Amino acid sequence: MAPAAAEQELLLHLKLAFLAREPPACVLSLARKAGGGSVTPHVQNFILESCTGNNAGGDQNCSYVTTILKRIIAEAELSSDIVIDGLYEEFGQFMSSKSNNSSLNRTEKIYKEISFISPTNDNKRVSLVARLSCSINMLEGDTGCSLWPSGLFLSEFILSYPKIFSRKCCFELGSGVGLVGVCLNYVSASKVILTDGDASTLENMKGNMEMNNLCVEQEGSQLPEENKNKVQCKYLSWEETSESDLWDCRPDLVLGADIIYDPVCVPHLIRVLSMLLRRGNNRGTNNVANKEETSNEFSSAATEVPVAYIATVIRNAETFNCFDKAAADAKLSVVNITNSEAPLSLLPYMLSYDRSSVQLLKITLLS
Repeated sequence: MAPAAAEQELLLHLKLAFLAREPPACVLSLARKAGGGSVTPHVQNFILESCTGNNAGGDQNCSYVTTILKRIIAEAELSSDIVIDGLYEEFGQFMSSKSNNSSLNRTEKIYKEISFISPTNDNKRVSLVARLSCSINMLEGDTGCSLWPSGLFLSEFILSYPKIFSRKCCFELGSGVGLVGVCLNYVSASKVILTDGDASTLENMKGNMEMNNLCVEQEGSQLPEENKNKVQCKYLSWEETSESDLWDCRPDLVLGADIIYDPVCVPHLIRVLSMLLRRGNNRGTNNVANKEETSNEFSSAATEVPVAYIATVIRNAETFNCFDKAAADAKLSVVNITNSEAPLSLLPYMLSYDRSSVQLLKITLLS
């Protein structure tokens, strides 16, 4: 890559990290890299014009921007680089806004833009931007409104193998902020059903769908068939769900990210997975037209057998072993396809995202 092109790519990564509200240390690291080891005046100008200025886009969270500017200024001063006047002025304005609007300091959500880099070398550097309202602090109990590595990994998987999901009915368990749903719509899934067992998470998810120009189908109503930008957002409690609750659901694909986290929930998760895969298995042969299209993806996608794809970080070996045993008892096949079907790296600017920690599981009913 030519030096000028390499520099532009580094600056793009810096901007996308800022819009994704990456941790300040990660943004600072990218700023240093873009400046060849230090936060140069050129990089400072870029931050001022493209990240915090009128061209930045997105919702400018005062607390976040103030923290970033403070770190950038301190870094430049420490390395004896010139700090441009505009950066001091911008910092002062955000500090003033922050103090004058004390309610901004109490906000529980932060607006993030997750940009997936195009894997091809065309002029469209960013293929998809997902706009999400997320929890500021995942440690304060609002885990359903947080972005997790498994959700990012599953989203990369969907965008890396679009033909698997195109024209398929996709049902997600524990959808959280709805990132996977945005990606499923982007690759033209025929039907997208997002679910969560927390009412406040579900409301936030619906808001995120609308923020991405997707229409949320209301209970008891149906949007026109020609409307391609539609999703369903449903409340689903694993503990309470029965076969009759899933009567209308015949998914081709079941998805989940970071849903294997509590041994108490594992039996309920396995029961719901089994019901959904059985429901899908009875759906008939409505995907024959798509079979030829998917044959160029990995072979399992070209079959009529419903499949579940679960992305997970194994934080507790005992919990995962509990899931593995419960799946075997329920006659479910669990295959780790992390290495054999690894997705493309579409989020290279997200330094906080540890892809290596995520495992991808393919789950099917044993015949």
